Amino acid sequence: MNFYGCIIGSEILNGRREDKHFEFLKNELQKYGHELFASFIIKDDENLIKKIYKLIKDDESGVMFSFGGIGATPDDLTRAIAAEVFTSKPLERHKIFEQDIIDRFGSDAYPHRIHMSDLPQNSKLLLNPINNMSGFSLEDRYFFTPGFPQMSHPMISAVIEKLFSNSVQKYRLTLLAQTSENTLINIMEQVSPDIELSSLPMLKDAKASVEISLQSTDKLNVEKYFKLFTDYLDASNITYNLI
Repeated sequence: MNFYGCIIGSEILNGRREDKHFEFLKNELQKYGHELFASFIIKDDENLIKKIYKLIKDDESGVMFSFGGIGATPDDLTRAIAAEVFTSKPLERHKIFEQDIIDRFGSDAYPHRIHMSDLPQNSKLLLNPINNMSGFSLEDRYFFTPGFPQMSHPMISAVIEKLFSNSVQKYRLTLLAQTSENTLINIMEQVSPDIELSSLPMLKDAKASVEISLQSTDKLNVEKYFKLFTDYLDASNITYNLI
């Protein structure tokens, strides 16, 4: 699975608010051995939101957690865009959510708040433990929550625990070599595409070093390709440390 975060909020980009979602989502996924494939922080812009949603929809392995834009104000675009992109059908009044809104606000549910219950067809509600104003999901793959962390984070935690809690065990080996990364490019090119390779060059006191890290669910493969690096470094008398 490829996990995406989509954080919608012009106020984050213009500095009026600080993002709280990326770090939370990253950490919540890591509890079960998952990691983000990509994360976006974008403006409340209709065309941009559509493009990001379509990009994620086109990934057959994609799972999306979207934050923001599900309220009833004119800049809350998420519900309508989600319906267009993920269902190609108009919004539909969700009767349970409609009643929840009426129960909470009474006559003040009209004329605006009630529209929060206009959701993409076949939406499932995501419980909001703060005020019962729900988020929603589609296909158990696309999850839409409020921009408020105190509301959205419990929703996301519950979703991940319920649907994505099968822990993925990954194995990582890392070394720090006292050489430039250019020295090791030929070895890097031999690493299987199934292995996640990270090369992090460093420069301290005008001396180059590089951190090489390999990760995979296949422990033997990690050890096999990591040995290519250590064998080369040993043969070349290049100092390195395992970290």
